Amino acid sequence: MNKRTVITIIAVFCLGIAVGAFARGKSMDTSIYHGKSKQEAAKALLDLARTQAGKGSWENIGVGRVYYLGGMKKEGQAIFDTVTAKKKDAGDYIRIGRVYYDAGDWDKAKAAFDQALTMEPKDAPWLAEVGAYYNLKGDRAKAEEMFDRSYAAESGEVWATANIAGSYLGIQPLR
Repeated sequence: MNKRTVITIIAVFCLGIAVGAFARGKSMDTSIYHGKSKQEAAKALLDLARTQAGKGSWENIGVGRVYYLGGMKKEGQAIFDTVTAKKKDAGDYIRIGRVYYDAGDWDKAKAAFDQALTMEPKDAPWLAEVGAYYNLKGDRAKAEEMFDRSYAAESGEVWATANIAGSYLGIQPLR
C-alpha cells in the first residue's frame, strides 16, 4: 500500500470516530424524568425507549418487559404481540416466557416456552432452563423429562447443569 492510501484510510477512520462520538454526544432531555412522579418518569422514559428500540425484537421485548412487570401489562402484551407477529423466533418466545414467569403468569409462560421448544426442540440450555421453571412450579416429572432431553442433546453444558441443580434448591435459572 502506498503512503497516500494509508493516510486516506487513517483520515476516513478518524472522521468516522469523530462523527460517531458527536452523534452519541447529543444530550438527552432530562426534564422528561426530573421532578416527575415515578409513574410519569417511567412512562416518559418508556416512550423514549420504544423509539430507541426501533425494529429490534430483543430491544422491544426488553421495553415490553418493563411495561409488563411494571404493572402496565396491556402495553407490554401489545409489544410482545407485535414482535411475535412479525417473525417467529424461538429466542423471542423464551424471553417473553421469562417475563411471564417473573410476573407470575405461569400459564402464559408455559405457552411461550412450549412455542420456543417446538421451534428448537434440541436446544440443551433452553430445555434445562424451562425444565427448571417446571421444577420450581412443582412439576418434577415434566422437569426431569426436559432435563433428560437437555442431557441427550448436550451433556457437558455447565449452565444447563447449574440451572438444573438450582431448580432443586428453589433457585431461578440464570439467564
